[in-house]
Amino acid sequence: MKFTEITQPLPAPPADPDCQIDMQYVAGWMLKLLKIHSPTGYTDPVTRMVVAELDRLGVRYEMTRRGAIRATIAGTSSTTPRAIVSHLDTLGAMVRELKSNGRLAIKPVGTWSSRFAEGARVSIFTDEEIFRGTILPLKASGHIFNDAIDTQPVNWDNVEVRVDAKSFCKQDLLNLGLNVGDFVGVDSSPELLENGFINARHLDNKAGVAVMLCVIRHLVEQPCELPTDLHFLFTISEEVGSGASSVLRGDVSEMITIDNGTVGHGQESSEHWLSVCMADSSGPFDYHLSRHLLWLCREHNILHGRDVFRYYRSDSASAVESGNDIRTALVTFGLDSSHGYERTHLDCLEGLARLLIAYSSTEPLFVEGEKSGLIASLDDFPETRQTAVPHMHPDDGSHDS
Repeated sequence: MKFTEITQPLPAPPADPDCQIDMQYVAGWMLKLLKIHSPTGYTDPVTRMVVAELDRLGVRYEMTRRGAIRATIAGTSSTTPRAIVSHLDTLGAMVRELKSNGRLAIKPVGTWSSRFAEGARVSIFTDEEIFRGTILPLKASGHIFNDAIDTQPVNWDNVEVRVDAKSFCKQDLLNLGLNVGDFVGVDSSPELLENGFINARHLDNKAGVAVMLCVIRHLVEQPCELPTDLHFLFTISEEVGSGASSVLRGDVSEMITIDNGTVGHGQESSEHWLSVCMADSSGPFDYHLSRHLLWLCREHNILHGRDVFRYYRSDSASAVESGNDIRTALVTFGLDSSHGYERTHLDCLEGLARLLIAYSSTEPLFVEGEKSGLIASLDDFPETRQTAVPHMHPDDGSHDS
């Protein structure tokens, strides 16, 4: 039995004997990554961690000046390389004011609600050392403010960081070495349950990075002949919009982005299957590449669905907006409460890994017509269904097959 796109839960498909995914490796790396703070702008530690694993696996890589990573597994051809991308950076915050009460005012790094910041444990990275603290609403105690704790507005002006140090005024903070512009990393607080659910902040996109590392390891330890060079891109500024803009090479013909799929009202994604995103706020994804991924899901019995994300953008958008003439697609793991306290399931991550491994071994789309990056004639340009299906004869209204 083969599964197609779904909008309601179905029984899990049988295991594919040709592609066993090491989910202990995925879960282990996900938890390692979640322990490392990496708000956009403070990603060096997580970059070093990923590079160390690439070194261990013997995978060739390059780094940009700021720390984005481009790892490469060679194929039989280098003419039309492809790429798979995921981002290392997460949401976080930055100190914007040293307050007279000895606490810190903060601004968000990335787009997320202060509602989810309230109560979070954090690390504050100064020039010399790391302090611990807690993000609290200004009116944190019901014993002091009574019902006012429930009527305080929800915004970043109404939270502050209580530093776990003797700080009762602005000068105390300065004496400790705290400054405006210090990064604030928010603890992920992960919990992996025996039934496969994982709850944590920053699963977007530490879960995606763990899957990508698993795919790299699989291709190294169970080598198969790749038809063309495959780049694995780890970006460091997706949460603020620039993402893949600086780590791509101009000869890459197609790129698959791994990110979270929003689960909730008005969406078709689920924590139990992957979604191929057809469009997000930046516009539609490539028609041919997206349907190629859907075909691979059907061929390999991978539980999947389709979705459209209205208030969402990914590394694919930054790649195209920076001038790359590249086919892009987005595949996602279902994530409940995205940019909050998030939850996904290992089943979904396993399906995502299987799809990416299957994609790695297939030929690039339209190889002959895209070797140079430019298409000289319609002979090399792909047909969409609108021009490929039988057409109507104007004379008799019949269909010509």
